[in-house]
Amino acid sequence: MTQTTLLCLFEYEGFKNKWAALGRMGRPPISLEAIKGLTFFKPFGTGSGNGFSIKPDFATYGFVVVFNSEENADNFVNSSILKKYTSSAKKHSLVYMKTIKSHGAWSKENPFISSVQFDKNKPLAVITRATVKPKLAYKFWKNVPSVSNSMNNYKELVYSKGIGEFPVLMQATFSIWTSAEAMLNYAYSNPSHAEMVKKTRQLNWYSEELFARFLPYKTIGNLIPHFL
Repeated sequence: MTQTTLLCLFEYEGFKNKWAALGRMGRPPISLEAIKGLTFFKPFGTGSGNGFSIKPDFATYGFVVVFNSEENADNFVNSSILKKYTSSAKKHSLVYMKTIKSHGAWSKENPFISSVQFDKNKPLAVITRATVKPKLAYKFWKNVPSVSNSMNNYKELVYSKGIGEFPVLMQATFSIWTSAEAMLNYAYSNPSHAEMVKKTRQLNWYSEELFARFLPYKTIGNLIPHFL
């Protein structure tokens, strides 16, 4: 069995559907039932714009789930539990991923197990997740807009969204690139991103952080542009 990670996003319209989606954040249907093969689950809200904003996007929600096999992931995708999320959604996307490499911790564990090799020519998905130290939150968010705006110039960026379990302090990003090489070009040649990395090391504004690279190999839905 090979571990399979799903990144799931749902976009809603209308007050009733948005309110129900917000309620599922606090009482997720997934957490109320025993799901075969499920090893990790985190629900999240999202940021507005391309997502890297302190201003919430009250229309878009999602979660990360990790299964011990692709078969169990498929069973979940076809389950009545997922229909509670998709039935009222205007758009949604499910991204199947295998872990290339992951380091750091998310809620004191690293849930992602490497199972595929890095290939710079294949599509790449990235999750970065951090808990921001409260006393440094202002400095952190003051620097976010420059990095967010710099991503708009990269045509190789398929999709990006800021995601978070808790406003301001528990934040993550999810992005998909046409190739791993494109992401590396952005990471190492973009001045705004380089400056953010430099300040992260200098100021040490995270109490916990994780960086994970994935091979996205299947998508379902219509929220994220098709890239495979």
